[in-house]
Amino acid sequence: MTTDFQLTFDCARPGVLVDFWCAALGYVVEDPPAGSATWDAYWRSIGVPEEELDAQRDSADSIVDPDGAGPRIWFQRVPEPKVVKNRLHLDLKVGGGRTVPLAERRARVDAEVARLAAHGARALRVLEPAGQDYYAVVLLDPEGNEFCVA
Repeated sequence: MTTDFQLTFDCARPGVLVDFWCAALGYVVEDPPAGSATWDAYWRSIGVPEEELDAQRDSADSIVDPDGAGPRIWFQRVPEPKVVKNRLHLDLKVGGGRTVPLAERRARVDAEVARLAAHGARALRVLEPAGQDYYAVVLLDPEGNEFCVA
């Protein structure tokens, strides 16, 4: 039996990360549950205290794969800033795999890095070990969370 799960990013600005990760993954903003016009209305209907809602009213805070294949991602507002390297990160695989020539994979990765930079990502370092058939770029999302494009 498998276990259903979601990924959760602790963050300061859920709306910024919702926009970025929708663009990065092709995800969409998650609709509120049936019968609720907004997420605020839903949270109120299940008894979430008003002071907790006030901190999250700037935008939607969860995204989903429109095809239903990938996990739900929730961006949870927290008061403390990110201060250390992620212990878990996403690898965005755009190169096409080892059956694609390295030069073509590199071009695909670099194009995706440029596209994500236009959405607020910053390149941190290139991973291109000498003598290996491998190329990837480590980036930071708008709040400094590491992820790779390979």
